[in-house]
Amino acid sequence: MTAGKQEHEDIDQSSAPLMEHLIELRSRLIWAIAGFFVAFLACFFFAKQIFNLLVIPFQWATEWAGLEGDKVDLIYTAPQEFFFTQIKLAMFGGLVIAFPVIALQVYKFVAPGLYRNERRAFLPFLVASPILFLIGGALVYFFFTPMVMWFFLSMQQVGPGEEIQISLLPKVSEYLGLIMTLILSFGLVFQLPVVTTLMARVGLLTSQGLIDKRKYAIVAAFVAAAILTPPDPVSQIGLAIPTILLYEVAIWSARMVERKRKREAEAAEAAEAAAESQDEPAA
Repeated sequence: MTAGKQEHEDIDQSSAPLMEHLIELRSRLIWAIAGFFVAFLACFFFAKQIFNLLVIPFQWATEWAGLEGDKVDLIYTAPQEFFFTQIKLAMFGGLVIAFPVIALQVYKFVAPGLYRNERRAFLPFLVASPILFLIGGALVYFFFTPMVMWFFLSMQQVGPGEEIQISLLPKVSEYLGLIMTLILSFGLVFQLPVVTTLMARVGLLTSQGLIDKRKYAIVAAFVAAAILTPPDPVSQIGLAIPTILLYEVAIWSARMVERKRKREAEAAEAAEAAAESQDEPAA
């Protein structure tokens, strides 16, 4: 009887931390969802203005193609298409804007289970991740989107000398899909140094291992670019080259982690040797 009572008490005590973790998880999820919902509403309210902002690279492309006199025309062929395009835009913008809040909630949920030095090591990556994503998105907005649209515009058959007029009239949903695909592709690729550095910190990767796999990484970069980007050489090469450069940055970052770990190990050995030398005379 006593053993059964003791077992029941042990089960109650073990379930208490689980309930606390579930309550904490619920709280963090509520904050993350609330941050996304607020950002979604704000983006949906300004959806047309944001979409007009995303069309500016298309305007730059028309200038590069020598079509300054032509205005940018986008169409939608279903009554509900532009409405759902604005919803997709609001969801995408809300996720990007709310990402710091979501990442902070994830960190707050995980942080109590980390040591102090692990928390200090994790925080720089929490800051670097959104910054690198924004750098990738800015590269898409200011350079690669105009280049891609210029490539597509160069295929038009327009002008007085053309018997058959073929002009580009992209749909709003397809143009948004192109922009979102490019931003997500470049944003994820720019996370490569963060991921590899974290893996090097925990010992899953080494700089020499990355160097040995460089030729496979180059092939994988072009394959990933062919899958993630539209079927045009401009965007595919434009994604593959930064991926290869970021892979080199990842090698350098892993090498820096290894050098720091080696210095810390040498310092610990020196401190241990000094402590042992101090203890010998006392013995």
